[in-house]
Amino acid sequence: MSSETFDLFPRAEVRGFIQHLRDRLYLFLFIFTTGFIVGYPLSEEIIELLLNADGFKPEGVQIIILQPMEVVLLKLRMSAQIGFMLLILTLIIDLALNGRNIIKDAKRTISDDKNINLIVIIGAIGTSIILGFIGLLYSHEILIPMLLEYLSQDASTAGLSSTWRLKSWIGFIVGLFFGSIVSFQTPLVSLLLLRTGVISRKSITENRGMIWFIAILLGAALSPPDPLSMFLVGGPIILLLEIALLVDKILRR
Repeated sequence: MSSETFDLFPRAEVRGFIQHLRDRLYLFLFIFTTGFIVGYPLSEEIIELLLNADGFKPEGVQIIILQPMEVVLLKLRMSAQIGFMLLILTLIIDLALNGRNIIKDAKRTISDDKNINLIVIIGAIGTSIILGFIGLLYSHEILIPMLLEYLSQDASTAGLSSTWRLKSWIGFIVGLFFGSIVSFQTPLVSLLLLRTGVISRKSITENRGMIWFIAILLGAALSPPDPLSMFLVGGPIILLLEIALLVDKILRR
């Protein structure tokens, strides 16, 4: 196997992209901090919504709070996730606007595309919101009900009492929502990387196995720590990546 097989990102492009992120580090920190601050009071509303919503608490399950700080820690975690989602949206917009210029600067070629294209911004934001909404529906209608029912029945079969901690229960649900929303951005991010030249189609196809493995690891990082959740979050990433490659192939034709 040649060393080029694992050359997924060309070195010049990687250096240019990393330098671009460094130049905007304070902006990204500001975006994340803003989302974190706004997300803290919003997380309280989300907790109340989940507690009163139907379908998120299996029959016979009791939700308990073991310590007062449990709610505070849960709200901090949810705030960080909201800030991270806002940061991802910012990165998508930045990549859509500056992707080609990053590559030109990295290769020391003349960059002639400095105008802000409102159509690109609106398209990136709109597509990201639509994909996020699809991920939200996937979690709400398929992922969360199936996993919660599975966990409840598994505990009942083992003769265990179905008593769940508030932090674990809400964290599990919000983690699945968060993981699905982020993972469903895969086709948009992949197409932006391909169309701007940050990554080549050949690199993806030659390293498909490694990318699938990374997708499963990413699913494990974005989802609650159990194998079924990892597969159900990581699986769509692989499927959506293949869809992105198909769309890119059609656009090139």
